[in-house]
Amino acid sequence: MRQARKEGKESRQEISSEWKPATQFRHRSLNGIGAMTQVRIKRVYFEPSEDDGMRILVDRLWPRGLTKEKASVDLWLKEIAPSNELRKWFAHDPGKWEEFQTRYLAELKANGEPLARLKQEAAKGPVTLLYGAKDEEHNEAVVLLKILQKSR
Repeated sequence: MRQARKEGKESRQEISSEWKPATQFRHRSLNGIGAMTQVRIKRVYFEPSEDDGMRILVDRLWPRGLTKEKASVDLWLKEIAPSNELRKWFAHDPGKWEEFQTRYLAELKANGEPLARLKQEAAKGPVTLLYGAKDEEHNEAVVLLKILQKSR
């Protein structure tokens, strides 16, 4: 990794095609036997990797400038993304992060089918949740990862 500088001030670290370390959680399968599954989050713009497992895009909008071939998405689960209203309200403002999480969790609770589908896919094997946002700490994939971790 290298540190980028802009007008003499430090900006965010540029990240190569690597993602943050994998997070694992224990998931109960339908027959009650726990299985260790890897769930990762990664910007869709980073190069696909063999370690990604099933690549699930969790954004409502298709990422700008990416072809389907380049994105290498196995499943586009746009129904799990925040509503257009919530997405526009949040606008990736870190000051709204706590409220965004609360509202997003309420949306997921009101429409549980997409989350159930995500949990089913995660139970099958390694999964990488893909998102397009530049902010790697404040996006819906982070919220979904936390949910999957808690469902151990």
